[in-house]
Amino acid sequence: REQIRALGFSYDWDREVNTTDPKYYKWTQWIFEQLYKKGLAYVAEVPVNWCPALGTVLANEEVIDGKSERGNHPVIRKPMRQWMLKITAYAERLLSDLDTLDWPDGIKEMQRNWIGKSTGALVDFGVRFSDNSNTQTLDNSKTVITVYTTRCDTLFGATYMVLSPEHALVKAWLESGAIKNADAVKEYQKKAASKSDLERTELNKEKTGVKLEGVMGLNPVNDTEIPIFISDYVLATYGTGAIMAVPAHDERDFDFAKVFDLPIVKVVENVEKVENVESLPKDPVPYTEDKAFTDIATGVMVSSGFLTGLSVDDARKAMIKWLEEKGV
Repeated sequence: REQIRALGFSYDWDREVNTTDPKYYKWTQWIFEQLYKKGLAYVAEVPVNWCPALGTVLANEEVIDGKSERGNHPVIRKPMRQWMLKITAYAERLLSDLDTLDWPDGIKEMQRNWIGKSTGALVDFGVRFSDNSNTQTLDNSKTVITVYTTRCDTLFGATYMVLSPEHALVKAWLESGAIKNADAVKEYQKKAASKSDLERTELNKEKTGVKLEGVMGLNPVNDTEIPIFISDYVLATYGTGAIMAVPAHDERDFDFAKVFDLPIVKVVENVEKVENVESLPKDPVPYTEDKAFTDIATGVMVSSGFLTGLSVDDARKAMIKWLEEKGV
């Protein structure tokens, strides 16, 4: 105000809006109270970009190469308790009402992508520890990994799992002593904490990670043990922070599998290549292609046990029914 007056500007100060005036901010507090009463404001512990030097949380866009845009200070990812607003409660309404707006199609498509609706299934993978004596303190919730997937039909092709470095299970297993290479895991967590979500999910970046020694996942469709990794390309804030990896049909999973020499099993075949459904293999066959086969929306299931020969749509329905009946 002093600077504006010093410049000689003439304003009617009776019309000033002062956000630090109690007469103003009592209404922002009132709005917050209404949200809280409706269950739309809640406290949660979520990963944030924390800058110790600036003493504040930064947006992903304010973090460049692990440093703050202002001041070039180190930024780390850390969980922090904070107030959240449950805007997802209105996601479906926002999405459906877009059709009623007289907006350019491009703008409406941007909004749909921002809302990011995804339809899939939550699948529970069991966990097996190499030394159960170190896991007696864990409750049952720490011995199941829940993943969110839009492609449960490809479960027979899941050959490993990946958790975000910040996943609560990793913390619990470290504390219990279940993870045998704890030092390597903690060092990777430290490196991942210095990267923004944008850096971590960049498609063309080199895939890195650490295998969790002493802990194995159990594929629910065949009870096969599969290795568990942590990698920074999986985010704690997306889905459940854990994925089942089907490297034959996902580019990032394929690249990761190649780096760590992991099994790759093709479970969907191009329908145009199928001459006789009866001849399709039910057991895994070696995958010899040099990239993932991702055009699988209209394919036929192969090497997939009871799903073999079904279309993708039919296989998805059959798998969900089977998972529900098994209780996973």
